Amino acid sequence: MHPIAPVRPRIDRGLARRLDRLAFRAHAFHRWAHHPLCLEYESEVVRLGRRFRLCRGCAAAALGGATGLAVGLLAPALPSGASLCLALLGVLAGGFSLARQRLPKTLTRALPMAPPPLLLIQALRFGGLAHWGLTALAGAAVAAGIAAYRRRGPDRTPCTTCPEFMAGGTCRGFREIHTRERAFARLATRWFRPADPVR
Repeated sequence: MHPIAPVRPRIDRGLARRLDRLAFRAHAFHRWAHHPLCLEYESEVVRLGRRFRLCRGCAAAALGGATGLAVGLLAPALPSGASLCLALLGVLAGGFSLARQRLPKTLTRALPMAPPPLLLIQALRFGGLAHWGLTALAGAAVAAGIAAYRRRGPDRTPCTTCPEFMAGGTCRGFREIHTRERAFARLATRWFRPADPVR
């Protein structure tokens, strides 16, 4: 005999949209931080305004990609030798991101992301088998670097020197996030109450 699923009231579509907007606003300040919001990780994030944080590595990668895109659009046709050097530079820079030693984000994030869009724009503008092949090489190097980085996982070395980690206390890097989540839950509960069915 199959168990009967309990009947749950449907959430009004308008209320669901309000909850989605509220959740987005509540967590917008750390959505792109990708790190705990504590002093130990202060060098890993960029502060924009009073509250908003942005991951420094992601910002560097976006800047590198945008720079490569702009140069690809503005530069004349590059000779095959120069394109080959750019592709190899991207491969080499991708290896920097896997180094155990902590290197500047310009080397590990911005530099690997610049050659693929640059070479892709060059290939689209001027064609040629060499351009397309080198674009594929640079893109494959970036994809391999991202996959290897994901397998390795984030660097949690700063946590090992945190006094709260050693004492087994609550991580203050997530305290502000937790406060926002509790405020969201309180407001969402008040919104839900008028929609509760009469029993």
